[in-house]
Amino acid sequence: MENLLKVVEDKMKKTLNVLQNDLGTIRAGRANPALLEKIQVDYYGTPTPIQQMAAVSVAEARILVIQPWDKSSMGAIEKAIQKSDLGINPTNDGQVIRITFPQPTEERRKELCKQVKSIAEDAKIAIRAVRRDANDKAKAQKKASEISEDDLKVLEKDIQALTDDNIKEVDKIAAAKEKEILEI
Repeated sequence: MENLLKVVEDKMKKTLNVLQNDLGTIRAGRANPALLEKIQVDYYGTPTPIQQMAAVSVAEARILVIQPWDKSSMGAIEKAIQKSDLGINPTNDGQVIRITFPQPTEERRKELCKQVKSIAEDAKIAIRAVRRDANDKAKAQKKASEISEDDLKVLEKDIQALTDDNIKEVDKIAAAKEKEILEI
Protein backbone atom coordinates (compact mmCIF):
# COMPACT_ATOMS: atom_id res chain seq x y z
CA MET A 1 0.00 0.00 0.00
CA GLU A 2 2.76 2.46 1.00
CA ASN A 3 4.79 1.30 -2.00
CA LEU A 4 1.99 2.22 -4.41
CA LEU A 5 1.70 5.72 -2.90
CA LYS A 6 5.48 6.21 -3.23
CA VAL A 7 5.36 5.21 -6.91
CA VAL A 8 2.44 7.61 -7.53
CA GLU A 9 4.25 10.45 -5.77
CA ASP A 10 7.45 9.83 -7.78
CA LYS A 11 5.61 9.77 -11.11
CA MET A 12 3.76 12.98 -10.28
CA LYS A 13 7.03 14.70 -9.26
CA LYS A 14 8.56 13.66 -12.60
CA THR A 15 5.57 15.19 -14.38
CA LEU A 16 6.17 18.47 -12.52
CA ASN A 17 9.85 18.38 -13.53
CA VAL A 18 8.90 17.86 -17.19
CA LEU A 19 6.45 20.76 -16.90
CA GLN A 20 9.15 23.07 -15.55
CA ASN A 21 11.58 22.02 -18.28
CA ASP A 22 8.96 22.58 -20.99
CA LEU A 23 8.03 25.99 -19.61
CA GLY A 24 11.71 26.90 -19.38
CA THR A 25 12.02 26.61 -23.16
CA ILE A 26 9.28 29.17 -23.80
CA ARG A 27 10.84 32.41 -24.93
CA ALA A 28 9.35 35.09 -22.74
CA GLY A 29 11.46 38.00 -23.97
CA ARG A 30 14.04 37.43 -21.27
CA ALA A 31 17.34 35.77 -22.03
CA ASN A 32 17.36 32.28 -20.58
CA PRO A 33 20.01 29.64 -21.37
CA ALA A 34 17.29 26.95 -21.21
CA LEU A 35 16.00 28.26 -24.55
CA LEU A 36 19.02 26.68 -26.25
CA GLU A 37 18.65 23.22 -24.65
CA LYS A 38 16.76 21.67 -27.57
CA ILE A 39 19.05 23.09 -30.26
CA GLN A 40 21.47 20.52 -31.68
CA VAL A 41 24.63 21.63 -33.52
CA ASP A 42 26.14 19.45 -36.25
CA TYR A 43 29.61 19.14 -34.71
CA TYR A 44 31.86 16.95 -36.89
CA GLY A 45 28.82 14.99 -38.02
CA THR A 46 27.41 14.46 -34.51
CA PRO A 47 24.33 16.34 -33.23
CA THR A 48 25.59 18.03 -30.06
CA PRO A 49 23.76 20.34 -27.61
CA ILE A 50 25.16 23.88 -27.49
CA GLN A 51 25.75 23.59 -23.71
CA GLN A 52 28.30 20.82 -24.40
CA MET A 53 30.21 23.00 -26.86
CA ALA A 54 30.19 26.42 -25.26
CA ALA A 55 29.69 28.50 -22.15
CA VAL A 56 26.23 30.08 -22.27
CA SER A 57 25.59 33.12 -20.07
CA VAL A 58 23.14 35.97 -19.69
CA ALA A 59 24.90 39.28 -20.37
CA GLU A 60 21.84 41.49 -19.87
CA ALA A 61 18.14 40.87 -19.34
CA ARG A 62 17.58 40.25 -23.06
CA ILE A 63 21.02 39.17 -24.30
CA LEU A 64 22.49 35.65 -24.26
CA VAL A 65 26.21 35.22 -24.85
CA ILE A 66 27.59 31.96 -26.23
CA GLN A 67 31.34 31.48 -25.96
CA PRO A 68 32.43 28.31 -27.79
CA TRP A 69 35.38 26.39 -26.40
CA ASP A 70 36.40 25.54 -29.95
CA LYS A 71 36.36 28.74 -32.04
CA SER A 72 36.09 26.70 -35.26
CA SER A 73 32.59 25.62 -34.21
CA MET A 74 31.19 29.18 -34.18
CA GLY A 75 29.76 28.92 -37.69
CA ALA A 76 28.03 25.62 -36.92
CA ILE A 77 26.52 27.01 -33.70
CA GLU A 78 25.34 30.12 -35.54
CA LYS A 79 23.70 28.02 -38.29
CA ALA A 80 21.97 25.78 -35.75
CA ILE A 81 20.49 28.82 -33.96
CA GLN A 82 19.31 30.30 -37.27
CA LYS A 83 17.64 26.99 -38.26
CA SER A 84 15.96 26.63 -34.86
CA ASP A 85 12.44 27.80 -34.03
CA LEU A 86 13.78 30.71 -31.93
CA GLY A 87 13.27 33.03 -34.89
CA ILE A 88 16.27 35.16 -33.94
CA ASN A 89 19.44 35.93 -35.85
CA PRO A 90 22.57 35.66 -33.73
CA THR A 91 25.48 38.09 -34.11
CA ASN A 92 29.01 36.75 -34.28
CA ASP A 93 32.00 38.99 -33.50
CA GLY A 94 34.64 36.27 -33.93
CA GLN A 95 34.97 35.68 -30.18
CA VAL A 96 31.40 35.15 -28.95
CA ILE A 97 27.91 34.78 -30.37
CA ARG A 98 25.26 37.14 -29.02
CA ILE A 99 21.53 36.54 -29.20
CA THR A 100 19.39 39.61 -28.51
CA PHE A 101 15.75 38.89 -27.71
CA PRO A 102 13.31 41.59 -28.81
CA GLN A 103 10.56 42.88 -26.55
CA PRO A 104 7.50 40.69 -27.31
CA THR A 105 4.35 42.37 -28.62
CA GLU A 106 1.07 42.16 -26.70
CA GLU A 107 -0.22 39.65 -29.24
CA ARG A 108 2.90 37.48 -28.83
CA ARG A 109 2.51 37.56 -25.03
CA LYS A 110 -1.07 36.30 -25.34
CA GLU A 111 0.14 33.51 -27.66
CA LEU A 112 2.81 32.55 -25.13
CA CYS A 113 0.22 32.50 -22.32
CA LYS A 114 -1.94 30.15 -24.40
CA GLN A 115 1.10 27.94 -24.92
CA VAL A 116 1.74 27.92 -21.15
CA LYS A 117 -1.88 26.94 -20.48
CA SER A 118 -1.66 24.13 -23.04
CA ILE A 119 1.55 22.73 -21.53
CA ALA A 120 0.04 22.98 -18.03
CA GLU A 121 -3.10 21.17 -19.18
CA ASP A 122 -0.94 18.37 -20.64
CA ALA A 123 0.77 18.05 -17.24
CA LYS A 124 -2.60 17.85 -15.48
CA ILE A 125 -3.71 15.12 -17.90
CA ALA A 126 -0.51 13.18 -17.16
CA ILE A 127 -1.11 13.51 -13.41
CA ARG A 128 -4.69 12.29 -13.78
CA ALA A 129 -3.44 9.33 -15.84
CA VAL A 130 -1.07 8.43 -12.98
CA ARG A 131 -4.05 8.62 -10.60
CA ARG A 132 -6.16 6.39 -12.85
CA ASP A 133 -3.39 3.78 -13.14
CA ALA A 134 -2.82 3.81 -9.38
CA ASN A 135 -6.54 3.40 -8.66
CA ASP A 136 -6.65 0.47 -11.13
CA LYS A 137 -3.71 -1.18 -9.35
CA ALA A 138 -5.36 -0.64 -5.97
CA LYS A 139 -8.59 -2.23 -7.22
CA ALA A 140 -6.61 -5.15 -8.62
CA GLN A 141 -4.98 -5.62 -5.19
CA LYS A 142 -8.44 -5.59 -3.60
CA LYS A 143 -9.72 -8.11 -6.15
CA ALA A 144 -6.73 -10.36 -5.43
CA SER A 145 -7.55 -10.04 -1.70
CA GLU A 146 -4.18 -8.41 -1.00
CA ILE A 147 -5.89 -5.45 0.70
CA SER A 148 -9.25 -4.97 2.40
CA GLU A 149 -12.15 -2.77 1.30
CA ASP A 150 -11.22 -0.23 4.00
CA ASP A 151 -7.59 -0.18 2.80
CA LEU A 152 -8.81 0.41 -0.74
CA LYS A 153 -10.90 3.42 0.36
CA VAL A 154 -7.96 4.90 2.31
CA LEU A 155 -5.62 4.31 -0.62
CA GLU A 156 -7.99 5.95 -3.11
CA LYS A 157 -8.39 8.93 -0.76
CA ASP A 158 -4.58 9.28 -0.42
CA ILE A 159 -4.09 9.01 -4.18
CA GLN A 160 -6.73 11.72 -4.73
CA ALA A 161 -5.03 13.97 -2.17
CA LEU A 162 -1.69 13.57 -3.98
CA THR A 163 -3.43 14.32 -7.28
CA ASP A 164 -5.07 17.47 -5.90
CA ASP A 165 -1.78 18.73 -4.44
CA ASN A 166 0.12 18.19 -7.68
CA ILE A 167 -2.57 19.82 -9.82
CA LYS A 168 -2.44 22.87 -7.52
CA GLU A 169 1.34 22.89 -8.00
CA VAL A 170 0.89 22.78 -11.81
CA ASP A 171 -1.47 25.76 -11.57
CA LYS A 172 1.03 27.64 -9.39
CA ILE A 173 3.95 26.98 -11.78
CA ALA A 174 1.86 27.98 -14.82
CA ALA A 175 0.63 31.17 -13.11
CA ALA A 176 4.22 32.15 -12.28
CA LYS A 177 5.29 31.64 -15.91
CA GLU A 178 2.31 33.65 -17.20
CA LYS A 179 3.15 36.46 -14.77
CA GLU A 180 6.76 36.41 -16.04
CA ILE A 181 5.53 36.66 -19.64
CA LEU A 182 3.10 39.50 -18.96
CA GLU A 183 5.55 41.57 -16.90
CA ILE A 184 8.14 41.94 -19.61
